[in-house]
Amino acid sequence: MNSQDHPAAQAVPIETPVGSGATSVPPPHRDERLRDERLRKVPLWRQIMMRPELGSIAGTVLVFLFFLSVAGDSGMFSAKGMVNFLEVSAQLGILAAIAALLMIGGEFDLSVGSMIAFASMTIAIPSMVWGWPLWICILLAFVVSAGIGFINGIIVVRTGLPSFIVTLAGFFVLRGLTLALTRAITNRTQVSGLNDLVAQDPLGPFFSGDVLEGFFQWMARMGWIAARPDGLPLATGLPVSVVWWVLLTAVATWILLRTRFGNWIFATGGDPVAARNVGVPVARVKILLFMAMAMTATLFAAIQVLDSGSADTLRGTQKEFEAIIAVVIGGTLLTGGYGSAVGASFGALIFGTVQMGIFYTGVDTDWFKVFLGIMVLVAVLFNNYVRKRATGSR
Repeated sequence: MNSQDHPAAQAVPIETPVGSGATSVPPPHRDERLRDERLRKVPLWRQIMMRPELGSIAGTVLVFLFFLSVAGDSGMFSAKGMVNFLEVSAQLGILAAIAALLMIGGEFDLSVGSMIAFASMTIAIPSMVWGWPLWICILLAFVVSAGIGFINGIIVVRTGLPSFIVTLAGFFVLRGLTLALTRAITNRTQVSGLNDLVAQDPLGPFFSGDVLEGFFQWMARMGWIAARPDGLPLATGLPVSVVWWVLLTAVATWILLRTRFGNWIFATGGDPVAARNVGVPVARVKILLFMAMAMTATLFAAIQVLDSGSADTLRGTQKEFEAIIAVVIGGTLLTGGYGSAVGASFGALIFGTVQMGIFYTGVDTDWFKVFLGIMVLVAVLFNNYVRKRATGSR
């Protein structure tokens, strides 16, 4: 029998000659060989610190505590007051949820505000001037906006121009078209009188009015919220825009965290060259994101037009900047590849709470944008600090 085949031979340690410079190292344990640093469990505190929405959540808590202390007895946190700031937050949050996806993908869309005005008139003019059914006008607005988003995306990916420049051009083109065509067709800059059409249209309840009205009436009967002398609650229900806000945030979060397309978005924004090299369809991802952003602006326009019963060429002014502010406050990096739709929604909540909170405190509302600008800078600095601490970079 070969000595190497004997069981005892395998158990005898091999002696290393003294002075050879080598050391006797026992073979590693099997569990140690299988252990990999990439599989090491990340502590919970580090997982929390790495979340992009951490700063916006902390900011939301601070904002609520501040207004509770200075305006807690002003009615701001009554049912009516909460509905007011939730409605403002929801309208911005609708835009911010999809703007977060676009910015994580490394792009911007500065034509959002003009797209809102253009879509508003696409809904209002055919229905009021030419007598088209309102639901057809709404569908037409979504189709047109998808086409405009497709054009924006194609120009960006085919020319290599920064989306900042491309969509800035779209900002002026769409705003100019909206004003020129509206005046040419109606001789005005506003189109009103849509309320009767909204009441009769099958799509009206999806874009206007309130939900949970029965629940609010029940809370008024129980004495939990304020009611009018006739027993009806001061807050009649939750605006439908809040439902759209929550729905879009949930869908955007699911896309980012649970789908392959979400991985493509992160890869496209992080390093488009490397993403393309591993098979990510970078051009397709960007075009689809621009289309989604334009259609989201149309959703915003439909909610405003059907809820107010009118359209205006000035609708959507500065909404593109407000959406970017909410996304940045939510922890999304301007360079792309890192961010969160949930964080963007908290950023929108901060925006709406501060905007309405200043009104309830009686402070001059002219200071609102000063505070907002400071808040954006602080949010960016804080998010950058947290990200560096979490990743261990300097």
